[in-house]
Amino acid sequence: MELIYAALLLNSVGKKVDEAGVKKIMEAAGEKADAGQVKALVSSLADVNIEEAIAQAAVVSAAPVAAAGEAAEAKEEKDEKKEEAKAEEAAAGLSSLFG
Repeated sequence: MELIYAALLLNSVGKKVDEAGVKKIMEAAGEKADAGQVKALVSSLADVNIEEAIAQAAVVSAAPVAAAGEAAEAKEEKDEKKEEAKAEEAAAGLSSLFG
C-alpha cells in the first residue's frame, strides 16, 4: 500500500512515476522498498492516467452515497406525512367530541 501512496505522491507533485522516485520516497519514509514490487507497480501504472482513474473512482464511490441520501430524504418525507395524518386524525376525533 505504501508503494501506491508513493506513486500518488509523485503524481500529485507532477513528477513521473518511476522506480527511482518511488524508492526515494520509501527511503525518506524510513522503509525499504522491495525492488520487484516497485518494478511491478511502475510497469502496471505505465499506461494509466492516474488523475483520470482518481476522478472515475470518485464518481463511482459518490453514486451510492447520493442514492443513500435520497433514500433517507424519502423516508423523512414519508415519516412527516405519517405524523401529519396522525395529527389530522387526532383533531378529527377531538372535533367529534365537541361537535
